[in-house]
Amino acid sequence: MATETQSTSKDVAAIEERYQLATYKKMPIVAERGSGVWLYSGDGEKYLDLYGGHAVAGTGHSHPHVVAAIKAQAEKLLFYSNLVYSEARALAAAKLISVAPSELTKAFFCNSGTEANENAMRMARMATGRENIITFSGGFHGRTADAISATFLGKYRELGRPNVPGHLEAEFGNIESVYVLADETVAAIMLEPIQSMAGVRMASPGFYQSLRELCDEHGIILIYDEVQSGVGRTGDWFFAGSEAGSHVVPDIITLAKALGSGIPVGACLVTDRISASIKENDLGTTFGGGMIAMAAVSATLEAIENEGMLENVRAVEKYLRHRLKEIPYIVSVRGRGFLLGLEFPDKAATMHKALLDRRIITGTSSDPNVLRLLPPLCLKTGDIDLFVVKLKEVVNA
Repeated sequence: MATETQSTSKDVAAIEERYQLATYKKMPIVAERGSGVWLYSGDGEKYLDLYGGHAVAGTGHSHPHVVAAIKAQAEKLLFYSNLVYSEARALAAAKLISVAPSELTKAFFCNSGTEANENAMRMARMATGRENIITFSGGFHGRTADAISATFLGKYRELGRPNVPGHLEAEFGNIESVYVLADETVAAIMLEPIQSMAGVRMASPGFYQSLRELCDEHGIILIYDEVQSGVGRTGDWFFAGSEAGSHVVPDIITLAKALGSGIPVGACLVTDRISASIKENDLGTTFGGGMIAMAAVSATLEAIENEGMLENVRAVEKYLRHRLKEIPYIVSVRGRGFLLGLEFPDKAATMHKALLDRRIITGTSSDPNVLRLLPPLCLKTGDIDLFVVKLKEVVNA
């Protein structure tokens, strides 16, 4: 039976290699099912998932409450467009706004993070009548035309050539570099408040406050790309409004990843100023706000709230940082909550592979020395103990 299962897994991999266009370099896992922080392969192997499929599995794999909500909605109506009203959409919008900073009063639903960022930039241009967008070195905002043109990270912007004009690059954490660019042509300043793919980089709290003041002074829209940092990952619902960012609230927050616990969905949360500038037909999306996605959004937020996952993230992060002090080989621990980067003195890819051999899934980053941890928000201290044991084995080896 074991031989047959292994052969089947090899067949699955071979079929994907034959028929699917190459995108990511894949880990040697055929994912069959998941539960909480655990991923199970077709070979019967059990992996502790500290990466969550690009930070998507926020509530854990196949959370029962989310699964039940999706099933119940699927039995009623799979989809109808925004041309009709929907109870599922109404409830999701109300719930999402209820956990957001009070300045953000309306939601626009779409399908992904890059689409959310595209629409955020469009809304900023509509609200100001200006064209230019300032983004930052190390920021990643997606792979569609405008979003990849706003990305100043490694090879990504080059992949998007010819780039959309009107994108200006400032240095992350350096407010003076922003002042040089901020003039009457700038519609928005957009940033990841924690730059995940760049190696989990944060700025000082004062930097976010200075950005808010600069935007207010010049009539510029401030956009937080919280595709990775949002929906509880930092131990708060959002980085926006949190202590880590001097309680600064932007004019627009973009979301995706964990928002639907694995069902594709993105969103923009906006202030009254932004919503007042949007008219019918200014924005549109066929599948955005679909019923299955909306059921998943409501259930995701309910699961996080009902199970105290925000409190869990804060407590387990503190425990993890304490345990990692036992490993002096780690140069630093970056980030906040369950968006963390472990910096090593040499290539993190070696650590990634060695941990994978020990059935621990982590992520790398554009910083070759940084290993990323983006686990489900339900991770427990016992899971941390297992990770630290395996990490010590790798370091000692």
